[in-house]
Amino acid sequence: MEKILILLYALITLWALFSIIMHGTRPSHSLSWVFTVLVFPFLGPMLYYLFGVNRRKFKFNRLRGNLKRKLYDETYPESQVKDFGTRFNPKRGVKLATLIKNSAQFYPYTGNRVMVLNTGKETFDQIFKAIKGAKKFIHVQYYIFEEGELLDQFHQLFKEKIKEGVEVRIIYDSLGSHSFRGKLKKRFRNIGARTYPMMPLRLGTFMYTLNYRNHRKIVVVDGKVGFVGGVNVSDKYIKPISELGLWADLHLQLEGPVVSSLHRIFIKDYYFASKKSVLLRPKYLPELPELGNSIVQMVASGPDSREPTILQQYVGMINLAKKRICIANPYFIPGNTLLQAIEIAALSGIEVVLLVPEKSDSLLAKYGMYGAFEKLMSVGVKIYLRDDFSHSKVIMIDDQIVSVGTGNFDYRSFEHNFECNAIIYDPQVAKVIKQEFIQECKEAISLDYEIFRKRAMGQKFLEGLARFLSPLL
Repeated sequence: MEKILILLYALITLWALFSIIMHGTRPSHSLSWVFTVLVFPFLGPMLYYLFGVNRRKFKFNRLRGNLKRKLYDETYPESQVKDFGTRFNPKRGVKLATLIKNSAQFYPYTGNRVMVLNTGKETFDQIFKAIKGAKKFIHVQYYIFEEGELLDQFHQLFKEKIKEGVEVRIIYDSLGSHSFRGKLKKRFRNIGARTYPMMPLRLGTFMYTLNYRNHRKIVVVDGKVGFVGGVNVSDKYIKPISELGLWADLHLQLEGPVVSSLHRIFIKDYYFASKKSVLLRPKYLPELPELGNSIVQMVASGPDSREPTILQQYVGMINLAKKRICIANPYFIPGNTLLQAIEIAALSGIEVVLLVPEKSDSLLAKYGMYGAFEKLMSVGVKIYLRDDFSHSKVIMIDDQIVSVGTGNFDYRSFEHNFECNAIIYDPQVAKVIKQEFIQECKEAISLDYEIFRKRAMGQKFLEGLARFLSPLL
């Protein structure tokens, strides 16, 4: 029996090492997995199989639903916006817009109205207002649907609108919304809401989907009004029910031509989740008039994407900056590519300001963040710690171009999760967000480099360990 176990251990270890060498995407990431596989017998290869295998090259891209997503792109390609650079202000935004167009296949659209929603209450007040005004359909997608007051409000509104003949469709992440099942899920289906999980954890596909989650938060009403940002359907956004207190977050309400791009993201995900092609009809993508002055471009990325578009977007924005970079993110655990881009910007004389929460819902994430601070501060990056838990995902450059959405600054958002951001090329919108950012920095704790570098050795060890394990986050 002992010989059999030794042989089995040797075989699975060799398989894991071979796979890491053949399909690893980054040397530092690969070395972390080699260490894990060798140091932790059986457990190491198991963790690698669950969380480390590069399934972009394997079965994930061959799943039936994923093929349908690509078919949708071929059947209903997004309308091309020729010469979109002629109306850009600032003009250098054309470079970033071209990057996203080539990487994610989404064009920038002029004539949009953008409303910045700074709190969970503001966000859901506007979402419920839009739902009450729905005439044709309501499409909702969240990473987390959690039992509570907000979910009850959604249920009541959906019930009323369905009675009026409005179609309601819901998709949710099966892991993030792990409690949205059984009787809770049946409540929504019983009133006529078409409800489907994204990548359910089922026998047969479990190993290929466990590590790939849909982290998007999207609401589209009648194809005319859209919402995107970081807020989930959880009462912790409207009242302090968790140990972290009231969660702060930033969300956007969009109106105008760009809502079509946002809706296309939902439609493809719904196609993937339901296997139904009912939304592959032009009636769900109406012609949208220009309603405002903002140029907006959607960014969508996932494990099925040809490129790590969210990562490319962040690096592109950092490289485009001339004067100032402002970043707010709850999971700031960037890899070497992003760290070097930020360091180069700071050393070039660009002001770089990072705003992160002092508290975290994950100790591993918290120490992973802190592990990058000393190096960043040594090159001049200013770091502020909020005393509440801010879940916002924002990056703004030169007070002119700003991104708000679901993408964190971590490996999971760049490689494993389905994410979406909205880039707003509008100094007026950036000004609104900048004012809130400055106020939050004034109320936050400013880290002092000399004091921080003298922190306890135990904390430094935990930071190093968290950074090492960051691919598992």
